[in-house]
Amino acid sequence: MKIKYLLFLAFSCTVLTVSAQTKKKKTTTTVTTDPAALPRPKLVVGIVVDQMRWDYLYRFYDRYQNNGFKRLLNEGFSCENTQVDYIPTFTGPGHSCIYTGSVPAIHGIAGNDYIIQATGKSMYCAEDTSVQTVGSASKAGQMSPRNLLTTTVTDELRLATNFRSKVIGIALKDRGGILPAGHTANAAYWFDDKTGNWITSTYYMQDLPQWAKDFNDQKLAETYLKLDWNTLYPIDTYIQSTPDNSKYEGKFKGTDAPTLPVKTSALYKSAGLGLIRSTPYGNTITLDMAVAAINGEELGQHDVTDFLAMSLSSPDYIGHQFGINAVEIEDTYLRLDREIANFLTFLDAKVGKGNYTVFLTADHGAAHNTAFLNDHNIPAGTWDEAATLKDLNKVLLDKFKVDSLVISLGNYQVNLNYRILNYLHLDEDAVKKECIKYLQKLPYVAFAVDMAKAQSANIPEQLRTRIINGYSAKNSGAIQIILDPAWFTGHGSGDGGPTGTTHGTWNPYDNHIPLVFMGWGINHGSATRETHMTDIAPTIAALLHIQAPNGSIGVPISEVIKK
Repeated sequence: MKIKYLLFLAFSCTVLTVSAQTKKKKTTTTVTTDPAALPRPKLVVGIVVDQMRWDYLYRFYDRYQNNGFKRLLNEGFSCENTQVDYIPTFTGPGHSCIYTGSVPAIHGIAGNDYIIQATGKSMYCAEDTSVQTVGSASKAGQMSPRNLLTTTVTDELRLATNFRSKVIGIALKDRGGILPAGHTANAAYWFDDKTGNWITSTYYMQDLPQWAKDFNDQKLAETYLKLDWNTLYPIDTYIQSTPDNSKYEGKFKGTDAPTLPVKTSALYKSAGLGLIRSTPYGNTITLDMAVAAINGEELGQHDVTDFLAMSLSSPDYIGHQFGINAVEIEDTYLRLDREIANFLTFLDAKVGKGNYTVFLTADHGAAHNTAFLNDHNIPAGTWDEAATLKDLNKVLLDKFKVDSLVISLGNYQVNLNYRILNYLHLDEDAVKKECIKYLQKLPYVAFAVDMAKAQSANIPEQLRTRIINGYSAKNSGAIQIILDPAWFTGHGSGDGGPTGTTHGTWNPYDNHIPLVFMGWGINHGSATRETHMTDIAPTIAALLHIQAPNGSIGVPISEVIKK
């Protein structure tokens, strides 16, 4: 949309009105000439694509259209070497890091789930039983950002404008909407599998706004699933099309093979509406909800900057099930490219091209399927976490005559049973030493590091730093386990061996994420120097001339911002 601006030079501190005319309508934007007032975008949109590897920007580049991923790259600024600052690399810590500029050692979100070390209780990162669901009778709304210990850049925007800015978080996953929106958000919304509604919690409000009720009344989840999942283009044109029926991919329950098309119109009747999460329609309905929120809340239509924090969760579900070398993942990104193009076009019309800033990134990447790697003579394997836990506790029982001294090996960490240790006055260092001794003998374990002594560990510096950054003394295990490259826990299991893929490690396939900025105040170009996930929030804060989040350790990426 072409917008003509009439600019008037004024020497007094008056308020000028700029009339923006288009072929269809006329809008009015108020701009202050007060020299103390700084220009800012009317809307910031953060897009996190859950499990998007950096190379997905280029793997399917030739099939992308001009106005989606290519527009972001060709009009915006791409940080080509952005690294995650910590381990383990999971969704909860990732979304927290992007918006806080901080790491689990400070913000406290040590995993999607983690053990509270003082009590031994397992905690989900967005869990809050003190609140209730709004928008459904299910318990899926008992969530809030209370476990996050620091502010987010969205919080800082609210604080800087005396809460006049509106902040909305949206994602299929509760944690993908809640953690980015921060503590002071007007609302965060997530998907309820039981009803197909977008819900929230009493942390934010007592009743859904009318626009959200109207959106839920459309029953879009059911509508989309009735369309079935067919390829966007003829399947023989896909680079991942041979073979589609692969032993490395996980099939949907109720189907004979992991192939497209998928008759979601039949499957959802038994699987439920949550099936949409594992299809590209999950991205579609999330972007639909984002459009509804922008319209309903009039985001980008105020005299202060608003913020929409959106996470696209479906690529993670699809990647876990099918792996990265699948027609399903290729089709997901070709469809997402088209939908991002449509969304940017909507923003051009609604907010005005040049009036908004958007950034796109990911919370983590994903590895190749381990069986696929083995079949191509690349070392890889799956770690039987449960068997290791059982054997480790047997070793400790033989040594200390006490059973169950280790609660869990979740997040690639040894979580000790401190209630027993403290009650029996056992020597914690001696227990940790015995654990490390056992783990280091396993052929696929590269390092087992005492978290409290990581600074002096004889390991590569990058690993040392990421272990330290990922270690929350209250919520992380006592020992960090580093497996050999391409070794994982958490794969699905199929007839031909492990299916799909997973993530969580320090390696480039998990750690190297896309980061592209575009729009108001953003330079065009790219940087190949190392940048960090922790740099995203302070970069947005610098762009908006507001304070960085209170736990931020990142630095603004100066090349991104126009002088």
